[in-house]
Amino acid sequence: MFLCTMVEVIGNDSHAQGDTVLAQRLRDAGLRPTRQRLLIAELLLDGRHRHVSADSLAREIRDTGTHMAGGTVYNTLNQFTEAGLLRRVTIHNECSVFDTNTDHHHHFYDAERDQLIDIPADAVTLASLPGAPDGHAIRSVDVLIHISPRDD
Repeated sequence: MFLCTMVEVIGNDSHAQGDTVLAQRLRDAGLRPTRQRLLIAELLLDGRHRHVSADSLAREIRDTGTHMAGGTVYNTLNQFTEAGLLRRVTIHNECSVFDTNTDHHHHFYDAERDQLIDIPADAVTLASLPGAPDGHAIRSVDVLIHISPRDD
């Protein structure tokens, strides 16, 4: 069984090619492509727009049959964010979600479902912003609109 599985993995050129592409993407972002980073990159950097917490990603990793410490998952998400591969969305002081869509956009937050929903950047118009405090410049504006089901 092990030999058969290894032959399948070795013979699977598309998987090896995907790892090579992901490894290069990590290197280009200034990160060493460790086994853990490659696994997380494979789950998150496949082109789908997703919102994940460290806990939900840790569960997803466990579902693949791989063991990875929660601290490693959290640290890797932070490293990917610092490298520009992910974007952190802070729901409230105790809750952050990591967004695979790094393009500028905004979010609805449905607390009942604990779900973020993307809003295109051009769908939100701000008439004016306050001036930044002395010695500071506005770097970006992220809008998070909290929603709940209607009571119709």
